Amino acid sequence: MADQYIRKVQIEDLNGLKGVLDSSELFPSEYLEEMIADYFQNKDTEAIWFTCIDDNKPIALGYCAPEKLTNGTYNLYAIAVRKEFQGQGIGRKMMHFIERILKENGKRIFIVETSSIDNYSSARKFYQKLGYRLEAVIKDFWNEGEDKLIFWKKLN
Repeated sequence: MADQYIRKVQIEDLNGLKGVLDSSELFPSEYLEEMIADYFQNKDTEAIWFTCIDDNKPIALGYCAPEKLTNGTYNLYAIAVRKEFQGQGIGRKMMHFIERILKENGKRIFIVETSSIDNYSSARKFYQKLGYRLEAVIKDFWNEGEDKLIFWKKLN
């Protein structure tokens, strides 16, 4: 655990990040290459992909980007930790890492969207423990009976 550190994603992390997605089941890993392509090709992108490295391999993945037409508002689109590393505080460290970067770059607000179904109860508790406040509920967004919950945190 002493050699774990968090940094922005590099292209050589791609296969390891797919392993994180397969293990965590956040979303199918075959979507990753298309999702992250602009990050590697566009040096001016404001999107941020970040990872936790353990023993020179990615064990976590995070992705956030600015909300269009806002001033300093970012949205966390993905955060995942390999199953065997879950419950060790890595997600919390990842969130602190990205919050620090956003603050240092003058960003104002960080939002997180999740689901209301029981499968996401630990995610909701996680965000609340980190100081995120439930700001909005969009009924039946993902599916009938599955609401979108939007958590909010002021960064500055």
